Amino acid sequence: MRTVRYSDVSAAARVMLATPPAFRALVCHRMIREAEFADRYVRRLGRLHPAWGNGTLLAAARRRRLAQEPSFSDCEYCVCFQHVLNALHPIGPRIECKAR
Repeated sequence: MRTVRYSDVSAAARVMLATPPAFRALVCHRMIREAEFADRYVRRLGRLHPAWGNGTLLAAARRRRLAQEPSFSDCEYCVCFQHVLNALHPIGPRIECKAR
C-alpha cells in the first residue's frame, strides 16, 4: 500500500461510519487489502488498477459510500478512525517514531 496519510484514514473511517456496525471491521480490512493489491498491480504493470485505483487507502475507500466528515467530537467517528489506525498498525511491540 502507498504511504498512508490523514486523508486515507479519514476516508476509510467515513466509509465505516456509513456501514452498519456489524460489518465495519470486515469493510475496513477489505479496503486495506484492496489498497495493498492495487499498489502491487500499479508497481508491476505501471498503470492504475481498474477497480481499486492507485494503491492508496483513499482510492480504495472512494469506491464506496462515504458519510459526511464529522468532527472529532462525534464519538462514533472517533471509534471508526481509531479502528482504521489499529488495523494499519496492530498493537504489538512498540515502534518508536524517528525524529526527522
